[in-house]
Amino acid sequence: MGKYKVVETFVSINGEATHAGELACFIRFAGCNLACGYCDTKWANEPQVPYKSMSAEEIYAYIKSCGVKNVTLTGGEPLIQPEIEWLITLLSADKALRVEIETNGSVDIAGYDARPENVCMTLDYKLPDSGMEQFMRTENYAWLKPQDAVKFVVSSIRDLETAKKIIETYDLCAKATVYLSSAFSAITPAQIVEYMIQENMKDVRLQLQMHKYIWDPEKKGV
Repeated sequence: MGKYKVVETFVSINGEATHAGELACFIRFAGCNLACGYCDTKWANEPQVPYKSMSAEEIYAYIKSCGVKNVTLTGGEPLIQPEIEWLITLLSADKALRVEIETNGSVDIAGYDARPENVCMTLDYKLPDSGMEQFMRTENYAWLKPQDAVKFVVSSIRDLETAKKIIETYDLCAKATVYLSSAFSAITPAQIVEYMIQENMKDVRLQLQMHKYIWDPEKKGV
């Protein structure tokens, strides 16, 4: 099997999605096919970023050595890593692990429709202020599972209006857990809550990026 370009491995809390606040073992891969304006890991997407070449078996061994049940595959964009399917299959076979794949919404997830319950997708929808909305694959919503999440990182009222439209058009709250998250320093959580009340978004959850409130927003390895 092939090797994966890994730029970071660490244990911290999950800052977002369905297991927020719980300890997780993070595997961060190099490279992304998007360039969001608010991206907080641009360094991991640079062509010359230093990385460690790791096999699936080496990644699995590292995860087990951490003794943490939650695993977060992130980036960059993990689903553009060659042979990522093999790593996901290897990890999902260990039912003691809960594997979360953070993906940016532009990569086809149809091939992962048979994944077991211990593998979840946290699927982004990139809103207008990200500059990447044109790359979103809304057909992915046909493959969502109950353990999955759809996350909207919001920078403005315009973004909130778009998020509401997408949530309603694709009935996302009936398919997965749906989160609104504020782009750090771009819009206040209070503004998002006010909009949620105004529009009666009763099945949507507000989520803050916990790690950015606990540590410096630019700090790596958290």
